[in-house]
Amino acid sequence: MPLIEAHEITKIYRIGDIDLKALDGVSLMIEKGEFVAIMGPSGSGKSTFMNMLGCLDKPTSGRYLLDNIDVGSLSRDELAGIRNKKIGFVFQGFNLLPRTSAIENVELPMLYNGLSAKERTMHAIGALKSVGLEGWGDHQPNQLSGGQQQRVAIARALVNNAPIILADEPTGNLDSKTSAEIMELFTGLNTESNITVILVTHENDIAAYSKRIIKFLDGRIVIDEKRAQLNVT
Repeated sequence: MPLIEAHEITKIYRIGDIDLKALDGVSLMIEKGEFVAIMGPSGSGKSTFMNMLGCLDKPTSGRYLLDNIDVGSLSRDELAGIRNKKIGFVFQGFNLLPRTSAIENVELPMLYNGLSAKERTMHAIGALKSVGLEGWGDHQPNQLSGGQQQRVAIARALVNNAPIILADEPTGNLDSKTSAEIMELFTGLNTESNITVILVTHENDIAAYSKRIIKFLDGRIVIDEKRAQLNVT
């Protein structure tokens, strides 16, 4: 059974008297353990589609099933719950709390899980270790490099053991060397931990790390190709 199923998803935004169709009948399936890059020019619908995948928005029409759950039927609280359990988010701007330690940033998704403070700290330390930041837990974001900040963000995405990571331009603020290190980290999480990685990127060299490339244009999928993962090291 696919982890993600999109069936004829349409998303229409009303702007004044104009209806803007951001997604136009998008259908696809993503299996557990895939590594997918989503590409397309500005306004193509890729970011809207990622919002759908992340349960941050609902389709105007069509169905989205996440792990066989029909997302369109969920309440706001249920959507928040499924995001917390099923999805780890990684953003271009890191989205870390500035005057908060790395450990405390990683702990944030666990605040509603009923864990004790000690348990949250233990899980956060383990997540930081898994991204190569053992011993950096007491540092605040302004004491970390861009690459280290993104590793903290990835640890935060991993800490609840979510089966999916959604990454929106995760290397957009990083230099090429650091970008390669972050993409190798995603590759390891995908191949060694079988985490499903879905990322938005406009860079071909970043997309080359994936095993499947989906390209959007005018709200539709125009290319969907599975491929052998390239050796980009």
